[in-house]
Parts: sequence; structure tokens; C-alpha cells
Amino acid sequence: MSKLKKADIKQEVFDLYDDYAHSRISRRDFMAQLSRYAVGGVGAAALAGFLLPDYARAIQIQPADRRLQTCSITFDSPEGGGKISGQLSRPANVNGKVANVNGKVGGIIVVHENRGLNPYIADVGRRAALEGYITLAPDALSPLGGYPGDDDTGREMQAKRDRNEMLADFTAAYRYLKNHPDCNGKVGVVGFCFGGWVSNMMAARLPDLAAAVPYYGSQAPLEEVPTIRAPLMLHYAEHDERVNAGWPAYEAALKAGGKVYQAYHYPGTNHGFHNDSTPRYDEAAAKLSWQRTMDFFRQHLA
Repeated sequence: MSKLKKADIKQEVFDLYDDYAHSRISRRDFMAQLSRYAVGGVGAAALAGFLLPDYARAIQIQPADRRLQTCSITFDSPEGGGKISGQLSRPANVNGKVANVNGKVGGIIVVHENRGLNPYIADVGRRAALEGYITLAPDALSPLGGYPGDDDTGREMQAKRDRNEMLADFTAAYRYLKNHPDCNGKVGVVGFCFGGWVSNMMAARLPDLAAAVPYYGSQAPLEEVPTIRAPLMLHYAEHDERVNAGWPAYEAALKAGGKVYQAYHYPGTNHGFHNDSTPRYDEAAAKLSWQRTMDFFRQHLA
């Protein structure tokens, strides 16, 4: 497995992994089909190991980073799962106070993929906080016990929840953060995959949302586009036919409604290109998209 490199992997393998990661095929079928693409004498098991997340290696900001105050909190979601837990992070100075002369900063909701609050998404929440925001990364698996520690089980658990109830959980997170004493009242959202869909939906259903950044997420229904008030920044991967299929109609509706949006399509990338724990990660696209996202939030959350 150590001999494998991203360049060795055919696009069909990444497509196969995307089917598996989104529960369109079982692990058994994934492994069976993967055997057809073994390279350099490396078997299906080693190839799968190369494709699967390596969270420990990828963490950029440790939970105990002293530049931040990071803790677990629980908030009420009466229209969703009831009690939802999440990671709350905020910049800190040597006295443990919010590093802002007025004691208030903009807020960002960080929405996970289809497997709960895994280490990658928690890390993204801390990365955003280090940029000067108070961030909340909720775990929609809270009613089922929380992220279980492995993505396979996490996907199975998340599939048991109603996605509109999960949307209500993230809406409740937005209200919690907006009213937090360290927040200036301006809250945006960034989400990945399932979280991209949540970000689009929050833009359509929360008239006072300050900004929304969906990463390779399904679009909001076209009939809900007229209610979008938040400016949008949308990031798409080139090799993501499933999600990209909805973009032309969505863009036409955004244009027709006079909505404020920016859309970026990253050549040569796969769905999940921002996730640095798997080989789908594209460093150049991830860094560029994240810089654009932070610049966008600086514009709208100050």
C-alpha cells in the first residue's frame, strides 16, 4: 500500500469509492469491484486501505490547541433530534477571552458529510475558528449516540435519520450561535456533501443568514430559490456528475431571481476534494477554495 500514489488510481476507482461513500453500493460490492482495479500487484484490501480516510494523519489543528477555546456543547432542537451536541470553538488570548476588542466575532456553522461529526469536520471547525470566528460543528448523530468512531457505522446511523429533521438540527444550531454572547449576530454556514445541501437549504429558509458556502452539495429545490437572501459561494468538483447535474438549472434560477452568488468549478477534482484525509484530496483546490471561503466570510460576517 505504501507504493500507491494518487496518480496510480484510475478515475473509475474514485467513482467507485464515491458510490460506496454515499451508500449506493455495499462494502461487499465495493471490495468485489475494487479487485478489478488492483495496481502493481496491490490487492483490493490494500487499495481500499489507501482510499479510506486517515484522520489521525490529516488533523491540522489539534483539539487542545491553546490558540482556541474548544469544548463540547449541547443545544435544543425541538423540531429535530431534541438534544444535539457539537464542537464549539473560538479564538482565545492568553487570558482565555475572545480575541476581539469588543468581545464579539462572526459565527460559522460547519456542517458535516453523511456520516456525522468525524475528525475531519471537527478539524475544519477549528480551522475556521482560528481565522477569527466562533464556530459550531454539530453532530446530527447525537440522537443515536453521536459519531461512532468509524465512517461505515456513521453512514448507517445517519441513514436512519430523516434529513429534514437533521436540517432542523442545523437550523437550531444557527439560532444557538446567533444568540451566543461572543457572537456579533452575523452567522454564516459552510457544509460539505450532505452539508452542502444543508447550506443551500439554510440559505433558502433563513432570511437573516449572513452567508452560505456549499461544497459539492445538492442544490435547494428551484421553487425555494426566490426565498434565498444570503449571498452564496458554491464550490464544485469536475468529476462529480451526480451533484453537478443540478447546477445549470440552479444557476439559471439564481440569475433569474437576481441572487448574489459566486460559483467555482475546480478542474481535475473529485467530490470530497477538500477532505485531506483521503486520496480524493486536491491540495491546490482545497487551499484555493478555503481561502476564497474565508475571504467571503470576512466580507459578510464582520
